[in-house]
Amino acid sequence: MKMSLESTQNPLSIPDDFEPATRVRNAHALSRPSLSYWQDAWLRLKSNRQAFISLGMIVGMLLFTLIGPWLWRSDPANQDLARISEPPSFGRSAVVLAEADAWQEVILPDQPESPPPPVGELAAPASVEVVGIPSTQGVRLKWTPVPGAAGYVIYRSEKEPQGKTGWGVPIATAEGGNHVSYEDRFNLESRSYSYSVVAKNGEESSQSKTLKVSLPPGVSLADAIKINPEAKPGEIKPGMLLRLPAYPFGTDYLGRDLLARLMAGAQVSLFIGFFAPLFATLFGVFLGGISGFLGGKVDSWLMRITDFVLALPFLLFMILFKVVFGAGAGESGITAMLVAMISLSWTGPARLTRGQVLQLRESEFVHAARLLGARPVYLLVRHL
Repeated sequence: MKMSLESTQNPLSIPDDFEPATRVRNAHALSRPSLSYWQDAWLRLKSNRQAFISLGMIVGMLLFTLIGPWLWRSDPANQDLARISEPPSFGRSAVVLAEADAWQEVILPDQPESPPPPVGELAAPASVEVVGIPSTQGVRLKWTPVPGAAGYVIYRSEKEPQGKTGWGVPIATAEGGNHVSYEDRFNLESRSYSYSVVAKNGEESSQSKTLKVSLPPGVSLADAIKINPEAKPGEIKPGMLLRLPAYPFGTDYLGRDLLARLMAGAQVSLFIGFFAPLFATLFGVFLGGISGFLGGKVDSWLMRITDFVLALPFLLFMILFKVVFGAGAGESGITAMLVAMISLSWTGPARLTRGQVLQLRESEFVHAARLLGARPVYLLVRHL
């Protein structure tokens, strides 16, 4: 009885069912692999879809701007006046046209120039015909005279005329009943035009004679030689087919390649958009760091200068910088714009950096570095 009583009172003799549970903990195990700063930034970027798409767009613009001019060798300032405001084209063939002779207007000597007013409505010309070969260089028209007409109005339309309202745009007026010809050289394209000739004597007639003219793609001999400067003398002749340069984005109102001009403009925009904020941020961080680290009168003076620059109107100083740098009318003034943006955009980074340095300059790691002999420049650049 004595032994059994002692065994029940001794905790060491408790059965296995009541043994204390043990838990093994590895406090030094890593919950995630060790990553460098750039590895962590890349993982965060991949997880943000909008940011990743934006990065792809920026890379695409950089490739388009920097590598594009090496692949598309077209002068953005070169003008092709024969291809003004042209839609996108990927190269087409055109007939080389000989230089046209001077146009001699057709005047009928036996037709009165100013006949008396007609009794009834004037009739339409009996016929309208094309003189010579029509091309994009010009269309020459000639029509039969109308008795009693004191002049003629020439209309041009890109569609088939449907009554008086479909004649198109009046492009010329032939004053005098004996003037029965006209040469159209206004912004002609390779397409079909409908010319309507209407007689008038005080008022226009409601009847017209219409002629449809189809213009094949053509280029003048001088423009063909300009397009192919490497061609030998006499190699390019009138009547031959010539491959015209491709304009994937079309041309502007001065005949300049819009794709080449877009690349050149993007270079200027990205240059200013990258270097102006970069230099402004570097200057602001430098000035704000000095102001927050030194404090006292230096901080007070630098912040008053920052407040003064912050209150300056940007547009006014942009104009003043253009005047100082001598950027005249029609010039880009990239240098003036770059200097103006750097000079007036550093205040934000300076104030932000000053606040952060004021908060951190009394931290323990800064005191420890100072006790170890770190100089102010090292503290500011390395730690703050």
